Parts: sequence; C-alpha cells; structure tokens
Amino acid sequence: MGLGPGSIVLLAIVALLIFGPKKLPELGKAAGKTLREFKNATSGLVDDDGDKEKDKKSKKTDEQ
Repeated sequence: MGLGPGSIVLLAIVALLIFGPKKLPELGKAAGKTLREFKNATSGLVDDDGDKEKDKKSKKTDEQ
C-alpha cells in the first residue's frame, strides 16, 4: 500500500497545478520549518522524560 513512483509523480503534478510554480518553494520551506520545530519539541519531551527517570534513580540510590 506504499506510494509508487507513478503515484509520487501524479501527486507532484497535482500540487504544481493547484499551487503553481511560484508558491511551491514557499510551501516546501514552511513544511520543512514546521517539521523541524516539531522534531525539536518532541525530542525535548523525550529528553525531559529521560531526566525524570535519572532523577528517580539517583534519589533511590541516595536513600540507600
């Protein structure tokens, strides 16, 4: 059920027809920026969870 090369080409042509050649680079930049921000935000959440686990482990070892 993946996208084959023909499907990707068809999607590119439809996007070109809908948005036009001048708007596509702007949309690509916006999409890239959005994905980058999302990745940074989610990695921050994962890092926060990891820090909490480390704090719990260090408290347990300090109590013993």
